[in-house]
Amino acid sequence: MSLADKVLAGQGALVTGSTSGIGLGIARIFAQAGAKVMLNGFGKPEEIAAARAEIGALMGVTEAPYSSADMSKPAEIRAMVAEAQAALGSLDILVNNAGIQFVAPVQDFPEEKWDAIIAINMSSNYHAIKAALPAMLARSRGRIINVASAHGLVASPYKSAYVAAKHGVVGITKSIALEVAQSPITCNAICPGFVRTPLAEAQVAPLAAKFGISEESALRDRLLEKQPSKRWIEVEDVARMALYLVGPGSGSVNGAALSIDGGWLAA
Repeated sequence: MSLADKVLAGQGALVTGSTSGIGLGIARIFAQAGAKVMLNGFGKPEEIAAARAEIGALMGVTEAPYSSADMSKPAEIRAMVAEAQAALGSLDILVNNAGIQFVAPVQDFPEEKWDAIIAINMSSNYHAIKAALPAMLARSRGRIINVASAHGLVASPYKSAYVAAKHGVVGITKSIALEVAQSPITCNAICPGFVRTPLAEAQVAPLAAKFGISEESALRDRLLEKQPSKRWIEVEDVARMALYLVGPGSGSVNGAALSIDGGWLAA
C-alpha cells in the first residue's frame, strides 16, 4: 500500500494520545495517506503546536484540529468525538491509543494510580467507541483500532493495573468486533512490545545506573529482557500496521489482537 495512493482520502480520523510517540506516528501516516486527522493528548504547549503544524502540513492546512480532552473523563471524551465529527466532516476511523503507566508491587500500588490507569488505558476505549459507533453504523463505514500491548496478552510483575487494563482492551475489542461483524465496520487491537519512543528510551539510563551496567546492557538484558529480537519496535512499524487495518483489503480482519513484539509472544 503506497502512501502516494492517498488510500484514506476523504476520511476523518481521531487518534487519542497523539501528541507524541505511537499516536503521533499513526496520525502522521494517516495524514500522509490522505486522511483528515484530529489530534488529542497532553504535553507542553510548544510540543502540541509543533505536532499540529506537522500533521496540518501533511493535510494541506495550517494546523490539524486538536482536542485537549482528558481521557479519564467520559463527558470530555463524548465532547471530543462530537467535535471530531464536526471538524472532520465524518469520523470514519477511531484509534484509541492514550495510555499511562506506573510500576510497583501490588501491595504498594497506589489506589489512585490503579484508578487512573484503568480509566485512561481501558475505560476511555469504551466511552470513545460508544460515542463514535452510532454514526459509523448509520453510514455503514468505520474502522476502530485499540492500541493494546504485549501486556494485553501476557503479564509481567509490578504492572498489575497496566496488564489488567490492556487485557481489558483486548477483551472489549473482541466483543465490539462480534457486535459489528455483520456490518462493514471492524474493530481490532494492536499489541506492541517495547516501542522506541522518548518515554521508553528515558527508562534506559536509570536502569543502567540502578544495576551498574552499560546502557546497551540495560536495554538488551533488562528493558528488552522478554523481547527476543533485543531491538526496539519502531513507531513507523506500528503505524504501518494501523494503516493496513484501516485501508483497503482489511475488511475481513475483525476482532484480532495483532502482535508486533519482536517475537515476545513466540517465546
